[in-house]
Amino acid sequence: MRMVIAVVVAMTASVATAGEIEDAHRQAVAGRDSYWNCLAQEYSRDSDKGMSGQDFTLHIASVCPSERQNFRVSLVDYLSMQLPNAAAGAHMTTANNAIAYAQKDVVTAFIKHKAAALK
Repeated sequence: MRMVIAVVVAMTASVATAGEIEDAHRQAVAGRDSYWNCLAQEYSRDSDKGMSGQDFTLHIASVCPSERQNFRVSLVDYLSMQLPNAAAGAHMTTANNAIAYAQKDVVTAFIKHKAAALK
């Protein structure tokens, strides 16, 4: 009986509460917003307007390192709470894909805006 109680206590202690998951979700969304806002500031800078698409792509990949890392960490934390039994590395892959998609969206907007300005 003691063994069953110990196992139940251990299992409930390792499961995140709904409140913790909600807080982690808020932090992940805040991290995403902070990263997107930083990328948007880079997109809006006048000094970047003369860059080629390739140069801008390299530039975007290197900017906002703290915002990018904060987004990555907060998203991995949230996903780990939401899906604790997922394969090792799956959450990091998801976070890295989210970052790559954000960068791709900004670069795509830059290239389309630049092409429209040439017409």
